Amino acid sequence: MGIVTLTTDFGTADGYVGEMKGVVLSGAPEARLVDIAHDLPPGDVESAAWVLWRVWERYPPGSVHVVVVDPGVGGPRKPLAVSIRDRWYVGPDNGMLSRILTPGVPGTSWALEPGRYAPGPVSPTFHGRDVFAPAASLIVRGTAPEELGAELSISDLIRLEFPQPQRSRDCVRGRVAHVDRFGNLITDIPAAWVTPSALTEIGGVGISGVHSGYTSVESDRLVALIGSAGTLEIAVRDGSASDRLSARRGEAVSVRPERD
Repeated sequence: MGIVTLTTDFGTADGYVGEMKGVVLSGAPEARLVDIAHDLPPGDVESAAWVLWRVWERYPPGSVHVVVVDPGVGGPRKPLAVSIRDRWYVGPDNGMLSRILTPGVPGTSWALEPGRYAPGPVSPTFHGRDVFAPAASLIVRGTAPEELGAELSISDLIRLEFPQPQRSRDCVRGRVAHVDRFGNLITDIPAAWVTPSALTEIGGVGISGVHSGYTSVESDRLVALIGSAGTLEIAVRDGSASDRLSARRGEAVSVRPERD
């Protein structure tokens, strides 16, 4: 039996995640459940898209990723099952696959129809439990997706628009793509676009050099480095760069090859 991962903005205080797990295990008792994150900012689809992109292919083929950050629950957005590179996404059609569905990535999608497979009534406010969890239990058991809904062109799925970093001879310009719980500012600027001597500028503050890790500078100092996402990251050793710079996702970042 395969793996079902769960990513939500439900938190763990109210038992909502536990209800979803109970539904998955009732339909697929031997499934292995993995919690990715349940404390994403409420309704923050872009954060969910980032987390899904980070973990997607860390799990083996056949894994089912259930992601429920769903501010449009009960509305017209479609519930989906999507197969990409032998892995599954189950969740709402609200853009959470935007970082994965890049040009040239093949995939197949289906619009879930819970009337075909859901064991009971569907609450308009809890599709995680009543639509996505039962679908995941069936998929991980090998049920053909055609039994869960009608095929949907993957080109019709909703995609979030992410400005792309730009590079010229004298400057690279990008943005903060994600802020993690440590307050690290993770940019969309690829590692290959910066040099060790580069000057990083954000919010009118310049940071000299691109270092090898957080400990390359003294405590409470700003540092630019290449993070685990393979992009430029701005941090404060033993502190929060987001708080220090009053910077949030979307903040402009520029990098010059070296100090003027």
